[in-house]
Order: sequence, then C-alpha cells, then structure tokens
Amino acid sequence: MHVFLVVLMALAALFWIFSGFRVVRGLFGIPWMKDFAPAQNEECPRISLLFAARDEEEKLPAALATLARIDYPNLEIVAVDDRSGDATGRILDDFARVHPHARVAHVSELPAGWLGKPHALQEAYQGSSGEWLLFTDADVWFATDSLRRAIAIARSRSADHLTLFGNVVMVGFWETVLLTFFGLAMHIGNETHRVSDPNSRAYIGVGAFQLIRRSTYEAIGTHRRLAMEVVDDMKLGKLVKQGGFRSCIGVAEQYVSIRWHSGVGNVVRGVTKNFFAALGYNVPLVTAAVCGMLLTNVAPFVALAIGHGWVRGLAGVAVVLALGFHVGVDLVMKVSPLYALTHPIGAILFCYMLIRSTVITLWRGGVEWRGTFYPLEQLRKGLV
Repeated sequence: MHVFLVVLMALAALFWIFSGFRVVRGLFGIPWMKDFAPAQNEECPRISLLFAARDEEEKLPAALATLARIDYPNLEIVAVDDRSGDATGRILDDFARVHPHARVAHVSELPAGWLGKPHALQEAYQGSSGEWLLFTDADVWFATDSLRRAIAIARSRSADHLTLFGNVVMVGFWETVLLTFFGLAMHIGNETHRVSDPNSRAYIGVGAFQLIRRSTYEAIGTHRRLAMEVVDDMKLGKLVKQGGFRSCIGVAEQYVSIRWHSGVGNVVRGVTKNFFAALGYNVPLVTAAVCGMLLTNVAPFVALAIGHGWVRGLAGVAVVLALGFHVGVDLVMKVSPLYALTHPIGAILFCYMLIRSTVITLWRGGVEWRGTFYPLEQLRKGLV
C-alpha cells in the first residue's frame, strides 16, 4: 500500500511540475489588454458587436449602458431578443431608438435542429455588416476603449480570432472559492498557453468576448456548424483552429467584466447543461477527469496531513506547486492570495458540478436550455 501511495503522490507531483512549468512559461506570451494603446481611428475596421438575450431584463440595462459609452468610430450593435417572456425585447427596442448604430431582431419561434443561442447569434450575424464580428453576452460590461485595445491586440498578433479572459465579479466566500478554481482549471485543462501556437490543437473560446474576422467566421461555416452545440463559445474556437486560422487568447481584466451567476448555488445550476457537454457526453471521460482532478488537487493535501516518509514529501511538492499556481490565478483575478488555501475545496466543488451535470443530463435524457428541451441523442449528433 505504501508503495502504491508513493507512486500516486509521485504522479501528482510530476503533474504539477510539468503542467506548472509549461503553463507559467506560456502565460508570459499571452497579451494583456492594458499593455496595448488604443488603436487610432484610421486603424479601426468596422466591428459588429453581436449578442443574444433571453429574459435578461434585470442585467440588460447595466450592460447596455456600457455599450452606449464604447468609444469606437466604426461600430454597429446587433442584438437578438430570443423568445423572451419578460421586458427584454422592449428594453432592446428602446436602446435601438436612442442609438442609431444599434438594431434589434426578434425571434418568436425556434427552428428545428437549432439550440436557441446559436440560432440567435446566427440571426445577429445575418443582420450585420462588420469586417470583424464580436460575439458577446447580454450581461457583459465593456470599458470605453476596450474595442480599440482589442483590435490593437488582433493586429499585433495577426490574429483571425481573439478571445479574452475578462474580470469576473465575485461576491462572497463561496463564489470566490469556486470561480478561482474554475479559472485555474480553465488554464490547465485547455492549455491556454498553446492556443496561439498554429501547430497546436489547443483552442479556447470565452463567451463574453470573441472577436473574429468575418471572412474567417464564414470560412468555418458560421454558427450553422454549431447549431446543436451547448458549449458553442468553446467550439467556435475549435473550428477556428481546425480551419487553419490564427487564434489568440488575451487577458482583459477590467476592460471586459461580467457577473456570471449570483451565488454559488446559481453557479452550480448554471453549468448543469455545460459540464457534461464540454466532455462530449462521454461518461468514461468524465470518470477519468474526476479521478485525475481528485488525485492532483485533493489527495496531496490529505497525504500531506496524514502521510509519512516519501508519501508526505512528494505530497508536499505537489501541494506547494498547486498553491503557487493558485496564488497566481488569485492575483490575476484580483482576490486575496489566501484563497489558494481553499484549493482542495474548489476542486471538490468542481468535481461535484461535473458529476451533477452528468447525472442530471443522463437522468433527464437531455438538457433544457432557454425553455426548450433537447434530447441527448440529438445533442451527441451535433457535437463538433
């Protein structure tokens, strides 16, 4: 048993040594929006900012207020009211009446073979005219010069697709525990440091901010290719890489902000449709992911407390490296580095969310999203 535990802790330590070195080295090459001067008027191609909204009457006014203040000389805004049952459509129409560069489309019926959000974004694209398309969400807040800085990054990196990690507004202890670990898992699991490498298969797409050349978007098949993809934002990034185009990931910080979900309970419920989908509705892959996460993020803390000899020594190496990486994520997300001490708690919550998403999706035989139920068999056929 002791030898078995030594091997497990050695694997955990090697994971953090290998992953930590790769990720930290790669992160130095990721552009930060604050380091780029806003593009001048003559450097600003036409951008169409596109988003779908469904029953967003509470969050929409604050987000629209930031859109109204964006300083960009060649911007159009195309919003789609996706079958809302509240005041979302009226709020969007009122905004468009005041801002002539904005227009609104209303979807009253969802065609067969589509998820609501991809269909709404496809509708937005079809009503747009920009050389660049910026896909975002209805509750995202933009700084006034965010688009000028984003286009400067895209130009400097010769990117066809730019997606950004923005500022996630976290309220309270449990939200912060969960979302800081989520940020860490995103970096490691999606190999963000390799996204810009054209020879790598690594990809990523953040729903809050995806800027893509119109020609690239059309070449990869538009959202028609993503018609039944629950994680359409991530898979847009995948299509860009598969198409041989250049993708880039950057850090926006305060230039792009979002209050994802209010309260840890809403965060857990909000990803029910996403987590199992992100792993391709593959139960063995979910099992491997949960076991791997517990081995590398929880077991070393337990072994450090109750183990001895080589077990404790190797566990200590894994714990120190895991905490160090978590501190880095905390600093980027602008929370106290002491939240690194909650690392194993965040990992357990993350595993719970993944298992919960899997069990509920299998139990229901599909997912419910935006008021429509989609059978699992249909979703699996639509995977990209």
